[in-house]
Parts: sequence; structure tokens; C-alpha cells
Amino acid sequence: MKELRYLNKFFIKYRGRLVLGLLITVVARIFALFIPIFIGNIIDTVSAFYDATEDQIAALTSELNTNILIIIGAAVLSAFFTFLMRQTLIVISRYIEFDLKNEVFLQYERLSLAFYKQNRTGDLMSRISEDVSKVRMYVGPAVMYSATTVTTFVVTISYMIYTAPLLTLYAVTPLPILSVAIYKLSRAIHKRSTVVQEYLAKLTTFTQESFSGISVIKAYGIEPPTNSNFIELAEGSKDKNIDLVKVQALFFPLMILLIGISNTLVVYIGGQQYINGQIDLGTIVEFLVYVNMLTWPVAIVGWVTSMIQQAEASQKRINEFLNQQPEIENPTLEPLNLQGTIHFKDVYFTYPDTGITALKGVSFSLKPGEKLAILGNTGAGKSTVLELLGRLYDVKEGSIEIDGKDLRELNLEAFRQQMGYVPQDAFLFSDTIANNIKFGKESAQEAEIQQAAKMAVVHDNIVDFSKGYDTILGERGITLSGGQKQRVSIARALIKAPKLLLLDDCLSAVDTETEEAILSNLELATQDCTTLIVSHRVSSAKTADQIIVLDEGQILQRGTHQELLSQEGYYKELYQKQLAEKEI
Repeated sequence: MKELRYLNKFFIKYRGRLVLGLLITVVARIFALFIPIFIGNIIDTVSAFYDATEDQIAALTSELNTNILIIIGAAVLSAFFTFLMRQTLIVISRYIEFDLKNEVFLQYERLSLAFYKQNRTGDLMSRISEDVSKVRMYVGPAVMYSATTVTTFVVTISYMIYTAPLLTLYAVTPLPILSVAIYKLSRAIHKRSTVVQEYLAKLTTFTQESFSGISVIKAYGIEPPTNSNFIELAEGSKDKNIDLVKVQALFFPLMILLIGISNTLVVYIGGQQYINGQIDLGTIVEFLVYVNMLTWPVAIVGWVTSMIQQAEASQKRINEFLNQQPEIENPTLEPLNLQGTIHFKDVYFTYPDTGITALKGVSFSLKPGEKLAILGNTGAGKSTVLELLGRLYDVKEGSIEIDGKDLRELNLEAFRQQMGYVPQDAFLFSDTIANNIKFGKESAQEAEIQQAAKMAVVHDNIVDFSKGYDTILGERGITLSGGQKQRVSIARALIKAPKLLLLDDCLSAVDTETEEAILSNLELATQDCTTLIVSHRVSSAKTADQIIVLDEGQILQRGTHQELLSQEGYYKELYQKQLAEKEI
């Protein structure tokens, strides 16, 4: 159970409730264990009727009624405290589930971009949902039933030994066999539970990717092979679950067999002792009731063991991510007033997941309010410059300075709050258009939202929708066209009034006329904002203070629009080609 030690801090956090729940459990079981004693008394009382006089019958009847009332009272009180027990311990498990899910989610947010390139979304979802649910069964039902079992055994066995030691010895003889069997079976359950959870993660990942890429699946007509792949994964998951259930299924028959043996021994040995006058008939009945009362706790031992083993396997998977240290961490909480001076110094960068060297000795400088345009072929390293500047990755060789200080030494949270970023693949959330724009500034009023949308030249499109800014977008903004998604993303960045604006080829899906309108608005909106724009179009770059052309991670050309047009090379060729296309 070493992996489950991680949960001890939650038990400490809720120790007051936990202790109260355990005390209630003890009280509930004590009341329940009174019942067999009075059942035994009833048997002895009824037996006494055969030889009783008329005066004795009245007394025995009164005693019989008293015992019946006590049994009813004990049953009612036991049920009441059992209800309180569940309300206390099961609620604790929900609190711990809530805390653990939040902790996992916060860790997911802390982990760097490289982590998400190495792990699939379906697996992440499986760990925060299915695995945490398995763990909850340990911190709730497993703890509750364990407390019930221990209390029942301690109180029951103690009373049985006090009443009839020899009979107790025979009654509990099967228990050591049970302990060994549980140990053997629990090891098998642990191994198979781990495999089951891994298959579940694979199944979740496959379905999540299939649903996200359903348009591609339909467009290529590959529903049958996709379905075949799903069936193959589902079959594998089913087989592993069956393997697990086969082992779990051995528990209950084994319990019932051992309890049956205990009952037989109680009847046989108890009967002999009764014949010899060593015990009363009521004691045999008591022991039979007690042995059968132990049936459920003994069976619970198997179930609890299974839950603990599954929780151990799940917590191990959760701990794998919780124990990972983010590559990108905030080094300080010192306030930051970003001015916008940028200095790339001989920056080299290789992606850790692919080993591709994206930048090779890139250097440039920008003053506050200046604009830099970056052009180049696909894979030249353009987006990498923006990712490094947003500190989605850390530079391993060279340095990036912001306002004269190494980027890695700045308050990362404060830095990003003053930065606007529009990624190449515009991502919108399944929320209203207004809330997607407000994502850049949560306190923004309606007028600010509309102004940002107008700057991004998307306001007219939005008001044409039946619900306007209150239109709910589909997953990843699928309701909108590619150009509309890009413009809403631009509005989301502009509403922040950032000191640093990063635009990663975010006008690729809009027409030339709209692009020119957006660029004209950006000129006004970013006068005091340092801007870096990645593009494949010269029209997006020509107004920049600096233009650099990247090729295989190195700066091929550098200068203003006019300077680059005056020299032969990539920029001039691209300009002439795009100018000809525009004229056509």
C-alpha cells in the first residue's frame, strides 16, 4: 500500500470527521451485537415454558416480551447509527475525491507543454476520472467496511470466548485459512487491476480521438476500420476485466464455504456440550447467529482487499503524474511592470520530444512598441520563436532577455498576464462568444468586448448570429469558420491591451481585404505594444519595423520591407509571387 500513503494527508485533514465516523461505527456494531444475546435469552425462556408453573409462565412471558422489545430497540439504534456512519465516512470520501481531483487538475495545469506532447488526452482524462473514482472507494467504503469488520470481530470474538472458549475455538478455526487465501488472491488482483486500468486508458484515448476527429473519419469513409479498431480494443479490455473478475469471483464462494464449515462445527461441538450440560441451548443459537453475522464482514474482507488493490493500482498511475516536476516553473512572485524590450542572444533550441533543432543561433533586438515580422518556409522555426518568448519552453543554449533581465528570472504569471498570444491553431472553448473573448480579460464589460471584436473585424459576423455574442460555440469553436475563429482569438488577445503581442500566422484563414482591415486596426491598437507577427504573407509583414526571414532555424535575411525588396532573395521572390497572385 505504499502508493496509497499519498492519501494520508487527506486523512489528517479530515481527522475530526474520520474519528467521529469510526466512533459511530463502533456504537452501531455494539448495538447490533446485542441482538444475538437476547435471541439466546428468548430461546432459553421459551425452553423454560415446558416445565413452568402458572405463576412462572406470567414471569417468563414478561421476560420474553422484554427481550423482544430490547431486540427491536437495539435494531433501531443500530440502523440509526449505521445511517450516521455512512453519512460521515462516505461524505469524507467525496471530500477527498474532490480534493484529489483538484490537485490532479492543478498539477496538469502546472506541467509544461512538452508533457502534453508526450501523453494522450484520453489517458489524462482516465486518471483524473476513473482512477480517482477507484481511489475514492478506498478512502470511503473500504475504510468504513474495514472499521465495521474490525469492530464486529473484536466485540463478537471477545464475547464468544467469554461465553464458551472451546466452542469459539472451533468456530474460528477456518479464519487462518481465509487469511492465507486473501493474501494470495489480493496479489493476483493487484496485478490484473493495473492491466485493466491501462486498457481503460487506451480505450478512453481512442474514443476521445475518434470523437474529436469525427469529421476526418467521415470525410475519408473509414468508419468500418475505426469501428474494427475500437472493437479490438474493447475486446482486449473485456478479456482483461474477465481475468480480474475470475479472481475476484473466488472470494465469495470461499467465504461461504468457510462460514458453512464454522456453522457445522458450532452445531456439532455445541450440541455435544449441550448434551453434556456444559452450555445452554440459547448459547448454541447465539453462536449460530454470531457466526452468520460474521459472514458479511468476512466476505467484506475480500471485497475491501479487492478495492484496496484496485485503488493501489490507480493511485500509482495518478502518482506518476503528481510526482512529475514541471520543466517551466515560476521563479519569483516579484511584481512586474513589462516595458517590452526584447533581446534574443544567440538562441539555440531543440525540441525534447522529437530531437529536432528548430533554432540555430538566432539573435535580434526590439525596443518597446516596435514590431517584428518573421517569415520563412514551413518548419523554419518561426512559431518556435514565439513559443520560447511565451516561455512554453526554456532556452537551453543562448538567452532571451526581457527589459534587460533573463526571461527565466521573471515572474512568469505576471509576465503572461501582460502578454497577448494568438496561436497558429486558434482554440475556442465550448462557451459563448462573449466569454471566449472575455477569456483575455475576465472583468471586461460588453462595450469592451464589442470594441475588441470590431478591432478584429469579427463584430459584424457575430451580430448576424441569432443569439449574437451569447451564441454557444461547439467543441473547439467548431460552430465558426476558420477565419472567424482566428479573429475571435485576436479579439481575445486585444481586449487585454497587452504590452507584448504574439501573433502566430493568425491571419492565414482570412481574405486579403479583411487582413488589411485587421492590420490597419492593429497599427492603432499596438502603438505602445511590442509585437511579433509570424506570417506567410508579405502584406502582414511590410509595415513592421524589422523583418527577419528564417530558414532551417537560421536568420537568412534581415531588414525593413524596402531594404529586403532591394536585395535578391526569399523575401523579394515571395513578394513578387504574392503580388502576381493578387493581380490575377
